[in-house]
Amino acid sequence: MGLRPTLTGVGSSLILSRRDLDFLLHEWLDVESLTKRARFTEHSRETFDAVLDLAEQIATDHFAPHNRMADENEPRMVDGKVELIPEVARALKVFVDAGLMAGEFDEEFGGMQLPHAVGQAVFAWFKAANVGTSAYPFLTMANARLLIAHGSREQIDTYVRPETEGRWFGTMALSEPQAGSSLADITTRAEPQDDGTYRLTGNKMWISGGDHELTENIVHLVLAKIPGGPPGVKGISLFVVPKFLVNPDGSLGERNDVVLAGLNHKMGYRGTTNTLLNFGEGVHTPGGRAGAVGFLVGEQHRGLTYMFHMMNEARIGVGMGATVLGYTGYLHALEYARTRTQGRPAGSKDPASPPVPIIAHTDVRRMLLAAKTYAEGGLALGLYCARLVDEEQTAESEAARARAHLLLEMLTPIAKAWPSQWGPVADDLAIQVHGGYGYTRDYPVEQFYRDNRLNPIHEGTQGIQSLDLLGRKVVMQGGAGLTLLTETITATTARAAGTEWAGFAADLDAAVARLAAVTATLWGAGDPELTLANSHVYLEAAGHLVVGWLWLEQALATGGSRTDFHEGKRQAARYFWKWELPQVHHRFDLLESLDRTVLDTPENWF
Repeated sequence: MGLRPTLTGVGSSLILSRRDLDFLLHEWLDVESLTKRARFTEHSRETFDAVLDLAEQIATDHFAPHNRMADENEPRMVDGKVELIPEVARALKVFVDAGLMAGEFDEEFGGMQLPHAVGQAVFAWFKAANVGTSAYPFLTMANARLLIAHGSREQIDTYVRPETEGRWFGTMALSEPQAGSSLADITTRAEPQDDGTYRLTGNKMWISGGDHELTENIVHLVLAKIPGGPPGVKGISLFVVPKFLVNPDGSLGERNDVVLAGLNHKMGYRGTTNTLLNFGEGVHTPGGRAGAVGFLVGEQHRGLTYMFHMMNEARIGVGMGATVLGYTGYLHALEYARTRTQGRPAGSKDPASPPVPIIAHTDVRRMLLAAKTYAEGGLALGLYCARLVDEEQTAESEAARARAHLLLEMLTPIAKAWPSQWGPVADDLAIQVHGGYGYTRDYPVEQFYRDNRLNPIHEGTQGIQSLDLLGRKVVMQGGAGLTLLTETITATTARAAGTEWAGFAADLDAAVARLAAVTATLWGAGDPELTLANSHVYLEAAGHLVVGWLWLEQALATGGSRTDFHEGKRQAARYFWKWELPQVHHRFDLLESLDRTVLDTPENWF
């Protein structure tokens, strides 16, 4: 069967739910109100809807059809170059020609100046349709935004414009073979030159999009250490290292000393080339001197600060990717459950009666409800964070911008980690709904699961996110971020008082109170190592609480409408309330006990 179907019925996609996107953007987040702000005055609901229509069409017609093909024919290294199936380049050309690469960028870069919330909804179509192909523009957009924020005018003019035009793609080169998350241990060196450039030598590992022939140039953003700088992360600087050097007139010059050393072969996400790159190994010597030519971004030794601009954006984007992969798995499972007949109702005693669609069986409905809450809850989380970006950048008052920034800081590790944990669970449930067929390559859900399994790993593992949340975010500014989050949640629960959702609100209030108490207990222990020993459990509990809050928000946004869509929203909210939210208390119990089991297990006991 190979290629998955993308449409079922009239206008009903198996990639994503446009109806759900419309609900979240318009009935809940009211993105149309952003058009009153100067940056978005040329937009309207009609323009937002038009670009979403365009995204769905291109994702359906050009990205989804080669998703399985790219999985089965992963990138190959031939004579030092990467070979990809031609459908990848064709799809990306359609994407670029439609102006979607520059969708959120300023008009001066050929952009549409879309709100970030709309831009995230637009790009969700491509991640869900073909996460491997969509990774190339995703990384390029983040690369360009970092340079706009921290690069010089010359760097912006030289590199950003070709990126937003889709002529060049970009990467982020952080990790090394011996240093993944521990960036303090990187060894790539950047030697200053008399002409103001630097010469880089070293190796970078796990570089997505690190080499290909899709574009005429690749703009690498590389972390390296300048000799004599401070030790650890305080000595890291950031450099632009293009695959081909750029002449003053913008034309391409000689090849830089960036060499493809090998490709990594992955469980999933195979359509994105993932590389080991060698810098300055002498294969190419620009100007006859050793080392890859690099250009310092911003100030020396501030590279990790700058790179976090890209990493934080990437983290929220990874969470969105995990969500929509779970979402498309759910939609495929739902379609299968409606059409696959097997068995009879529990109360049926007549073996001659016809079999029923498996969606009639309660355990299948349980799995579908669970997957629905993970997929739609994760999408609400990602778009809410995107809406906070719009507030952070365009709100009319400084106080409103600061509030959005602080809340976004708090939510970022959750926005990355919660969907990365539960999106793959939605895909796992999709396999289960398909039964034995789901475990075969004849149906696409097994690929969705394999593709999604990367998300708890890259751009900061679940453990890294948990340390960020408990070790940094909840205690920053004297706990101001945690206070703001709890106030924001309780503002929602107050709105629910006197409605049919009062019970849900009361249970959320109780969970919020416990979150604050548990945080105080953990940090009151006087032992940071003990406090952080169970940080993963803290992240799980906080994540479920936050998504529970967003399900209450969605339930309230349905108002009095009784369409099947709105009734489905309310039923999913009830499911999360009754089946998922109670799980946070078990985790809080464990955290309050200050359990030392993990901490006190020496390595020789394993």
